[in-house]
Amino acid sequence: MSQPRKRRVVLLGSTGSIGCSTLKVAAQLPEHIEIVGLAAASSIEKLAQQARNTGVREVAIYDADKAAALRALLPPGVRVHVGAEGLAHLATLAAADIVLVAIVGTAGLQPALAAIEAGKDLAIASKEILVMAGEVITTAAARHGVKLLPVDSEHNAIFQCLDGQRGGADEVARLVLTASGGPFRTLPAADLARVTPEQALRHPTWDMGPKVTIDSATLFNKGLEMIEARWLFGIGMDRIDVLVHPQSIVHSMVEFRDGSLLAQLSRTDMCFPIQYALTWPDRVAGGLRAPDFAALAKLEFEAPRDDAFPALGLARRAGLCGGTLPAVLNAANEVAVAAFRNGRLTFPGIWACVAAAMDAHQVQPSGSLAAVVAADHWARQAADAFCQNCA
Repeated sequence: MSQPRKRRVVLLGSTGSIGCSTLKVAAQLPEHIEIVGLAAASSIEKLAQQARNTGVREVAIYDADKAAALRALLPPGVRVHVGAEGLAHLATLAAADIVLVAIVGTAGLQPALAAIEAGKDLAIASKEILVMAGEVITTAAARHGVKLLPVDSEHNAIFQCLDGQRGGADEVARLVLTASGGPFRTLPAADLARVTPEQALRHPTWDMGPKVTIDSATLFNKGLEMIEARWLFGIGMDRIDVLVHPQSIVHSMVEFRDGSLLAQLSRTDMCFPIQYALTWPDRVAGGLRAPDFAALAKLEFEAPRDDAFPALGLARRAGLCGGTLPAVLNAANEVAVAAFRNGRLTFPGIWACVAAAMDAHQVQPSGSLAAVVAADHWARQAADAFCQNCA
């Protein structure tokens, strides 16, 4: 048996939930994973502690105003890179062979492209990268011969199910993304207008950041994942479905043209997909345990309530249309979620805001990053105007 290779990792977004889970995995597998760079948006105390724990010599902070304070917290000899340029510099470190992007929002786009152009494999935990700029990213990855490795539990599950399938996409009948259904899975549609941000942040199975948690409650999280899957696996939107699975043990499934289904199952712990993405193509023993099926007793599945939760329909429309419409959906949703959290929108207002921005947008080709960024900027203004009118 060949010796598994050691992966040298730059981690962008190290202080968020995915970043912290990644550092946990790396600490459990020091013979297989080495962290060589860390970046955060603004959490300097946490970033400095992570730098001390890992011994990295390269860090980046997106908020330039906090660079001096960060330097004062770091051990001597640690280099600090600043702003968008700092993230891009870290993504191209000669010492790294893979870059894990776990930055929420559009800030991950430029460093992701920089990593690809530098020949680094890209582990993707930020949905925005492929939702907004799937054509740009996948074209660049193919041109530079780098691997796109999904970190989302659903896409990582599909990646595992497809790994080694000789016929590739031609053998696939459909991809089935599973969804927990969120905290309002059984709530009557008439009651959704009374949902509070505090209620929306109580996810029944996953521990995630606030934006992703609310996206899970609206099902926009799953809609974004549908678009992401289209780019990752080269499968048309008409062959990507969603199935509600409250236990979150089956992370996704692939149905093949002969009627067979393959599914990937594991506990609700993001360390599983992170570890597989960073150690692929090897499987290594770590501190993770398999599910106890006797204790689980049953696994349930049901169709999503598309009438009460229109996010999936909006995402399918954006994915089928293509161009800049997915970027508009993503940006408008970010603005709407923020407005809901600060009391400017009702919970159903999130869907209404996104739909209004999509209806008003004049779709353009998305083959350039400039077009994507312009659509993102336009959508944020349109969504903000919608929220102001609702206030």
